[in-house]
Amino acid sequence: MSKKEKFYTVWKGNRPGVYAKWSDCKKAITGYKGAQYKSFMSFADAKKAYNGIYDDYKGKKTSKPTLSKEELLKIGKPNYNSISVDAASSGNPGIMEYRGVDTKTKKELFKQGPFEQGTNNIGEFLALVHGLAFLKKQNSNRILYTDSRTAMSWIRKKNCNTKLKENSKNKAVFVLIRRAIDWLKTNSYKTTIVKWETKAWGEIPADFGRK
Repeated sequence: MSKKEKFYTVWKGNRPGVYAKWSDCKKAITGYKGAQYKSFMSFADAKKAYNGIYDDYKGKKTSKPTLSKEELLKIGKPNYNSISVDAASSGNPGIMEYRGVDTKTKKELFKQGPFEQGTNNIGEFLALVHGLAFLKKQNSNRILYTDSRTAMSWIRKKNCNTKLKENSKNKAVFVLIRRAIDWLKTNSYKTTIVKWETKAWGEIPADFGRK
């Protein structure tokens, strides 16, 4: 997902190269049959891959930044008595969707979208509120994971501080935003929202895999 710093290598596409934004990578591969591309955590890795061949990288998991043993011990393991939420947006704004999954099994628990126009931050916010409502309805003691600090901040403020303006394309999204804000202001909840430690654990289980 685009909110994390990644670099994209395109071996075959409309414009092969190395890109720093998913939106640019998407333009380079859209409509190209048999496009070959992959994401990397650093520019150096992406450039090295570009100078190689796709078959050497196809199917390999993207490497994560290395943490020391002390840092890994301090962070610990994920709490699997939880659900994880995430969003994806093809462009900013662009086509947006979000979902929630069981952290351990990755079984999809809910999903909304794709919507014609939205942003990743909006999707992350809506996913968190949906997760809170989902767990409250089940009277569940599970925690809620997100990899978005922005969405966590919006939840605390009980407001969606997006700069996106409402229009005919995103009307359905703004209906959900207003509904989510109203839910936050009229409901209490005991669910603990926790930041997913991507550097230690890899991509959040709800990730859409748009890499």
